Amino acid sequence: MSRRRFTSRQFPFETALFWCWIALLIWAPIPLGSNRPWFWGPLEAGVFVLMALWLVLYVLGRVQISDAVRSAKWFIMALAAWLVWQALFIVPVPAEWVAVLSPMAHRMQTAAQTITGRAGSMTLSVDMATSQASFLLGLTYVLAFILTLLLVNSRERVKAFGFALVFWAFLLSIYAILAHLTGFHHIWFGYDLPHAPHALATYPNRNHFAGLLEMSLAIGIGLLIAGLRDVTIKNWKDFVKRTMEWILSPKMRLRLMLCVMVIALVSTRSRMGNTAFFASLAIAGIIGIALSRHATRATVILLVSLIAIDVFIVGSWFGVEKLANRIEQTTMLKTEGKAEESVEQRQEAAMYGLDLIKDYPVFGSGPGTWYVAYPKYRGPDIVKFFDYAHNDFVQFAAESGLVGLGILGGLVVWTFVVAAVAQYQRRDPLMRGMAFASIMGILALMIHSSVDFNLQIPANALLFMVILALGWIARHCERRSTGV
Repeated sequence: MSRRRFTSRQFPFETALFWCWIALLIWAPIPLGSNRPWFWGPLEAGVFVLMALWLVLYVLGRVQISDAVRSAKWFIMALAAWLVWQALFIVPVPAEWVAVLSPMAHRMQTAAQTITGRAGSMTLSVDMATSQASFLLGLTYVLAFILTLLLVNSRERVKAFGFALVFWAFLLSIYAILAHLTGFHHIWFGYDLPHAPHALATYPNRNHFAGLLEMSLAIGIGLLIAGLRDVTIKNWKDFVKRTMEWILSPKMRLRLMLCVMVIALVSTRSRMGNTAFFASLAIAGIIGIALSRHATRATVILLVSLIAIDVFIVGSWFGVEKLANRIEQTTMLKTEGKAEESVEQRQEAAMYGLDLIKDYPVFGSGPGTWYVAYPKYRGPDIVKFFDYAHNDFVQFAAESGLVGLGILGGLVVWTFVVAAVAQYQRRDPLMRGMAFASIMGILALMIHSSVDFNLQIPANALLFMVILALGWIARHCERRSTGV
């Protein structure tokens, strides 16, 4: 007996939750990417409340578990395992246990207890309070993934969800470009934001605004691909008619929004942000064409035109040449041993972090404790204080151990494979487009994460969980026995 399908009209409360979830994702980047305790706290509360309300509706029989959640149950169990691993760091245990499991953590806490005159149990984390805050953030990200699977449960909602996120990124891009061109300088939530050197939008760090744009552009390009169709042109009148229809169509409006977002991305002057975007677009395009049994000629033309138009036309007007010169100068300076301080020191901070990993190989120093554990390992040539490793892979390994990094890496690879399978098997153009968005978004942020810390910024980490969820939605949303 087949399960009964429910619609949003039957459950208006669930529809309200859907739009509240979009509103929360839109809010997240506004207060400095929510990268302050007084901003990520309300973000956590918002996610917890939405999840609790959905559970109440489920108990009352007003909502049902989506196909995507049922299909992703083992993945969700793996996410739960990740949370259990994070919880191990904040559970007080006898000092003797810590001495065996993480000798360096025991040594640091013993020294601290000697200074304070306190003794007793310890935790695997060298800073339990910080790790507790990180655990709550981790729980928020897991619930965000589940909420997306639960609420984005139909083709109509997938389309509305994607367009809402892209349109918001478009509005942020307009603001960022105008502020950059006018040299706007103001205080935003207590933080000085000088927009003249590069586009920032609402982020204090241009690289993190670039990270948001990379993922948003991936979703937008996925939507654009979903709307493509091969059309046979019979004569010149038909050509003119089709051209006018295309100019006036929603696809053209979406394409223009993506152009504005690319302009904003180039205006950030983020070297790896732009490199990650164009590299991920090219790689995801090749993967999509190779895997999709239903790829149209229009899809190939679009992917080529995206790179050509964005780089050579839009970019040349808004600073891609300056960006290219900046990348070239950095490469030349590094070759001569004169790399600019910010680039060299960020790379060296990550390199010194490898020594931290050697001392905390299995468990790590504890989630969120990089700024506590790292100072001991930084060399004399590092003059700046680094709150983050400027390399997400190194930071996760240092804080959660190689086991923690392995779990996270496995989850990302698992989703990548699921999205690739969706590209190969699904006939629905929208689902293939969302599979493309997931693949491109994952690639972009993984490339960017090699030199930055986007996944430590709550707004960007939240959007990355949405990107992962889109891969599972593309594979399982409204999948019927016909193979659609």
